[in-house]
Amino acid sequence: MFTVRVDPTSSEPIFEQVAFQVKEAVARGDLQGGDRLPSVRELARELVVNPNTVVRAYQSLEQDRVIVRRQGAGCFVLDPKPASGEAVASEPLQDLMRRSVTEAYHLGFTAADIKRALARALDDIQFPKKGKKS
Repeated sequence: MFTVRVDPTSSEPIFEQVAFQVKEAVARGDLQGGDRLPSVRELARELVVNPNTVVRAYQSLEQDRVIVRRQGAGCFVLDPKPASGEAVASEPLQDLMRRSVTEAYHLGFTAADIKRALARALDDIQFPKKGKKS
């Protein structure tokens, strides 16, 4: 079962906390393509936040192509589509990793700490299986 928790004392806006947790749940396999997300009102009531906060999170997820909104039916998780080809994914991935490693460095972590954390994070994610070539 997928649950969202927000920290109102965090410097990260609540809508971003919600959006990240949905993305993380999809990456872990807790949410899969076709799964329906809670309605805006339902999630807002559960989190005790303004419905506009949930709308903003869902809009962000839709923009990032994590979910699709269907009029009158709700919001549904899209099947993740991994980037095809090294050339397509390499530059954005390098930028993302560089930012993350830089942040970790400034927090005092060593290269070994970062490698271990990355390995643990990769273990938590369920990547789609690629077909075997004979």
